[in-house]
Parts: sequence; structure tokens; C-alpha cells
Amino acid sequence: MFHALRLMRNAMWRLFYNILLLVVSPIIVAVLLAKRRCRRGLPQRLGLAEGSFGLSGLFGGFEGNKQNEQNELNQPNQPVIWVHAVSLGEVVAVTPLVIELHRRHPECRLVVSTVTETGREAVEQRLAGVADHCYAPLDFPCVVSRFIERLQPCLYLFVETELWPNLLWHLRRRGVPAALVNGRLSTRSFARQQWVPVRSFYRTMLQTLSLCLMQSDRDVDRIIALGAEASRVRRTGNIKFDQPISEVADGGTTRAHLGLQGTEQLFVAGSTHPGEEETLVECYRALVTKCPSAVMLLAPRHIERAESVEAMIQARGLVVQRRSTIRQAGVLRSTGPRVVVLDSRGELAAIYREAVVAFVGGTLVPIGGHNLLEPAQWAKPVLFGPYTDHCAEIADLLIQAGGGRRVLQAEDLTQQVMALLSDDEARERMGRSARQVVEQNQGALQQTLEAIDRLLTPQQGTSGSSLADRSLPLMAGR
Repeated sequence: MFHALRLMRNAMWRLFYNILLLVVSPIIVAVLLAKRRCRRGLPQRLGLAEGSFGLSGLFGGFEGNKQNEQNELNQPNQPVIWVHAVSLGEVVAVTPLVIELHRRHPECRLVVSTVTETGREAVEQRLAGVADHCYAPLDFPCVVSRFIERLQPCLYLFVETELWPNLLWHLRRRGVPAALVNGRLSTRSFARQQWVPVRSFYRTMLQTLSLCLMQSDRDVDRIIALGAEASRVRRTGNIKFDQPISEVADGGTTRAHLGLQGTEQLFVAGSTHPGEEETLVECYRALVTKCPSAVMLLAPRHIERAESVEAMIQARGLVVQRRSTIRQAGVLRSTGPRVVVLDSRGELAAIYREAVVAFVGGTLVPIGGHNLLEPAQWAKPVLFGPYTDHCAEIADLLIQAGGGRRVLQAEDLTQQVMALLSDDEARERMGRSARQVVEQNQGALQQTLEAIDRLLTPQQGTSGSSLADRSLPLMAGR
């Protein structure tokens, strides 16, 4: 009786969700068209482009290459592991996992889907020869069904709670296991999902998952509260701690390539957003009155905003220079106090290496914060604002270890940067502490791989059972 009621409830939610999706679909398409970073992949995401979703070699060579096509011809029955990573940040986080899966399971083909153009570029740069790229299908039933039919995945992995109902329901129906990797639930999103009807809807999705690998105990508790089966939830830690430093090393981002000379000190403000960029520029204006050798590099989270950021800086009377205009030989076009706007993709993580002090954006405005570990792994002092919900555990660890500091307003930020620029010993001590946080919290990648291996490898006594139905005997978190 209970099972029948649950099936009826799930069917009602699917009907309601798809009716709502149909009603709002014009708005969804309009919003995606308005975002330049999402525009290019939209035809493939709707299933309209030739080659179907851009799976090179797999579906007929859209944006493909002959080598990929030849590989597909040689191995027509090669099982596919599908990894979904929304954009640049998620691709960076999941890159070591994909590389290791490729090494451990050479019998499988890896396909990484993204939503944005920056995500696509990151896959092609970081995972060339390891994984193919495709754009993720929009969550319309017919599009999702056709995508899965043609891709034929044996396993679906997705990063940081990117839940798409129709996709998960269709995978479950076809017996394809789905696993959440590096999962997290922010305080804001968890609060929204506490409304009883919303929680009931989430339960229908979470119960399709074979495995939930969460970043922290807090995330474990939250996802179980939303309806995930406790036996399928495990705390593995944050795989961002396991990002090898060699993955971000880039000889093209030396001081000379950034136009720095002599004793100039670089203050890097990375992954910034509107609202905090103005604060950062005002901070720099105050900073150079006391530290004229300081140069600020400002890296907007979305580089298509570089032009408007440049105009804002010029309007405040500062010399501004685009990263793309600095000659590769390193000859300066500007000298003295100035702001360099990073208008290229994929360089920020390596540029932190040249920083004296780093600020990570999305934290002075209510975004939730970006990757605090990128400067920390280079042993740089890490500053950030009050809004760190997306990286709360890392922020706390950095503060406790003395490797990071929270700033609450422009004056506080200016004082902190000024103090660190003028005190070599304190700056180096803080940087070492930040690096120790990274080293002491590694190991999530290995735990994640072991859990995934158990999904890919039939367990004794489960012969003939569907992978999607395997409930792994994992402790619920601790």
C-alpha cells in the first residue's frame, strides 16, 4: 500500500514539474540566449543541432575530430561514464577525478558535459585525450530521453548537487546508476527546500540516487533531511583539496608576462562580481597612497564583463590595462600604480602564484564565494568577505589555521592588505598556514574513487542486478 502511494506521489510530481516546465520554457530559453556564456551550446542542449549535443565521434562528429571518430569506430561497445560539471569551477574541481577514472577504467569512455562556454573550454584544455565534451541537455523529457538513448551511459556522476528531475527519473527508469560527487547544500538552498511540498519533491529526486558523496557532516545531515537514503550517503570531503598543483602551473603567467617589474607587489582579486569590484577599486586607490609599488590584478568571474569593468576603473581615475594587451615578451605598456583586468580564461589559478596577497570574490556580495583553495595551494594569504556560504567549511579552516582572514568592509580590506604588504614575516607565516590547510585535508579524491569503483564493479552476490538498485553499505557520514 505504501509503495503504491509513493509511486502515485512520484507520478503526480513528475506531471506537475513537466507542466510547469512547459509553461516557463520560453522564459528559460530567453534567459539562456541572453547569457553569452550559455548561448553557443543552446542548440545542442535543445537537441536541435546536427550531431546531437556535440558529442564528438559519439553522435556523428559535431565539433569533433577524426581521431575521436576513429576511436569510436574501433570500440563501438565501449561503456560510457558521463560526468556533469556545470561550468569552469566544477570542471576544475572534477578534473583530477576524471583523469584518475580514465586511468583506472581504460575500458570506459569518459564524457564531460557542461552548461557554459567557459566549462567547454576548460574540458578541452584540461582533459584533452582523456574525455570528450558535450553540452548538457535541457531537462525537457523528450530531449533528455533522446540524449540518454544515444549516449547509453553506464554511470552518471554529477558535481555539487546539480539536480535535474527528468534526467534523474529517466536514468533510473533505464537502470543507470547516478551518483552525486563532492556534494554540498548551502544554507540558503537548504532553507528554501524546507517547505514541505518542496521537500517532498526533492525526495522523489534524491531517492533515484545510488550514492551521495558529500563534502562535510553538515552536508550529510542536510541531504538526509531532504530525503536521501542514509545508507547511500557518505562524507568523503572536498575533492578541491586534492587539486594537484601541477594542474594549475602555467609558464605563461610569470611576472614578466603580467607586466610586473622590479619590486612591484601584486594584489590579486579573483572571481569578482559587480558591487564588490567597486569596493576593491576604492581599496586599491587608498592602498597606493601608502604602497605605491602595489599593482592590482582584477579578475571578473565572467570575462565578458571585462569591458564594463575597465570603464568603471577608468572612471575612478586609475590607469587600467587588459591582460590580453600585455606583450608576451613582458614589455610594459604601463608603469606605476595600475589595475590589470584579466580578460583571458583559465589563467587565474596560475596567476595566484605571483600574488603577494589574494582576495577571493563572490564574498563581499551575497554570492556565496568561490574557490578559496586556489591561492592557498600556492601558500598565499587568503582574504575574503562575509558571504562564504558556498565555501563555509574551507573559510572556517583557513581562519582557524591563520591562513585566511575575513574582511567585513572596504576599510577593513584596505588595512589588511596594507599590513600584509608591509610585513614580510607575517605574510609568509600566513601563506604557510594556508598551504597546510590544503595538505592536511587531502584524501577526498581517493575516497570518492573507491566509492565509484564499487558502483562500476559488480559486487559478490549482486550478479544480474541493476547498478541503479545497488544500495552501498556506507556509513551515513562520519
